[in-house]
Amino acid sequence: MKHTNKIRILTGILLLFIITAVPFFTPVKQYLSIPDEIVTFMNQAPIKVPALGDDVTVNAADETVQAIDPSEFYAKEPGNSQLVYEAAGFPIKKVNLNVLDDIKVIPGGQSIGVQLHTLGVLVVGHHLVKGENGSKSPGESADIKVGDVILKINGKPIKEMAEVKPYVEKAGKNHQPLEVTLKRGKETIETTLNPVMDEKTNEYRIGLYIRDSAAGIGTMTFYEPKSKKYGALGHVISDMDTQKPIQIHNGKILQSNVTSIEKGNSGTPGEKQAEFSVKDDKLGTITKNSPFGIFGELTKPIKNDAYDKPMPIALSHQVKEGPAKILTVVDGEKVEEFDVEIVSSVPQKYPATKGMIIQITDPKLLKKTGGIVQGMSGSPIIQDGKVVGAVTHVFVNDPTSGYGVHIEWMLQEAGINIYEEQEKAS
Repeated sequence: MKHTNKIRILTGILLLFIITAVPFFTPVKQYLSIPDEIVTFMNQAPIKVPALGDDVTVNAADETVQAIDPSEFYAKEPGNSQLVYEAAGFPIKKVNLNVLDDIKVIPGGQSIGVQLHTLGVLVVGHHLVKGENGSKSPGESADIKVGDVILKINGKPIKEMAEVKPYVEKAGKNHQPLEVTLKRGKETIETTLNPVMDEKTNEYRIGLYIRDSAAGIGTMTFYEPKSKKYGALGHVISDMDTQKPIQIHNGKILQSNVTSIEKGNSGTPGEKQAEFSVKDDKLGTITKNSPFGIFGELTKPIKNDAYDKPMPIALSHQVKEGPAKILTVVDGEKVEEFDVEIVSSVPQKYPATKGMIIQITDPKLLKKTGGIVQGMSGSPIIQDGKVVGAVTHVFVNDPTSGYGVHIEWMLQEAGINIYEEQEKAS
């Protein structure tokens, strides 16, 4: 019995050793290096696959893919296909090949002014109203919270702050409550609000601070020349008081002029100081404010005088660690090119806002800004002649470094479907 147990233990140890060691054998390592799927674009570099030696051939499953040599292929048209590894005529591995129609965008880098108008009016705070029954905030008593959006009063849509006051005065004089419709996150809430006469101003008040617009600056990331669709900023715009994403009704982007730079230091992010006028002709509309930036369509042409021709894009798995460039403005309206290093890039199958870590390496930019500063968000990242993403956030404790978002997710948010041909084919 003991002899049998020893054999079992030794056999188990031997099997464990074999299982552990197998991945380190060269043929097995080569086999495991073969991907299950390859996604690429038309008219870009040839499709390369790992070779497994002279005894193993790689063949295209159909005529849409043509062999250049035993490990390189060229796609004739967009669509889905397969590459098949064969040994002695028997298939040993199949690789799904997805060839996407070539997408090209024009990189930005321009400093832009951003003006957003909220969906309804946003509640950003409470204040006390001193009435005959003491001091209170009628809005807070009605359970209206900071971050709520007032959509309707007495069933009528509210689009701007100026529309609120007439309802408040009329309700106060008639001693009638206001029926208020609120949006709180994904919920729609109904509440009753009773205006109170303010003894100091002799006016009826509701004890709420509200706002219907927001403004700031950022950087244009890209635009698609045919559709005029653009993407900018690379991150959501949140209200400065509530810290919640602004739900927009509409908005516009305008030409912006960088006047000075507040240099960043460890623990204190820097900032671009810029000016723009809301009276100027708009460059484009804003139709979406999402975690990946702001999006809309251009209404007039823009240039950066550095990269004004359409460039291919790179998917997340095509981005490499190593040198890259960013385009941004640090003085006036001039778009300049600066050196950065892509420290890490995570291949992503699903949209995510933090796909890259980048570090500013350009001495000129470091001297001017200290690294990544506020207002630089959206600066396009260029690598190997392709637009790969945009700068989004700075690391507070290291202003030379920060996050970047992959360009494919910004394109998706802009309504430019890079997988359209693949979906049609499937």
